[in-house]
Amino acid sequence: MNCKTQTFIVGLLALPILLVSCARTSRMHNLALVKSTYEGKTSEENGKNLANALAPDARWTEAAGFPYAGTYIGIDEITKNVFQRLATEWTDYKVQIDDYIVRGDKVVAIGTYSGIYKKTGKSFKARVAHVWELKDGKIISFEQFVDSKSLTDAMVATVH
Repeated sequence: MNCKTQTFIVGLLALPILLVSCARTSRMHNLALVKSTYEGKTSEENGKNLANALAPDARWTEAAGFPYAGTYIGIDEITKNVFQRLATEWTDYKVQIDDYIVRGDKVVAIGTYSGIYKKTGKSFKARVAHVWELKDGKIISFEQFVDSKSLTDAMVATVH
């Protein structure tokens, strides 16, 4: 039985209790969904989980100043403009999430990016926060906040 059905059956007297229970259940589901995009056994598993979790018209925003900056709509644009580039331009590019914050339909993931830029052989680490918004069990938006200086420095060849 879903939360809406429970509310209808029980009636208005228990409505505040059910709304709290449903909100808690929704927050836990949202957290589990976002975690599944980071904590799979492989990058491929994380990618499949993300593709399944995204709404068809999900908005994905990479931060200004980041090499892949922009807002992309839907899994095809996101894959082409972000994930294919990361996969082909970097070695061992990854994010390690340290903490999650859940508030309503938003989940914030805080962590560290790392990787090695193939063209220069330089590595980097950068702190990052991802803000996810969900609706009806699907991710409708993603926004990245990142200290991109160390990443862009890794992309620049050293001149001797």
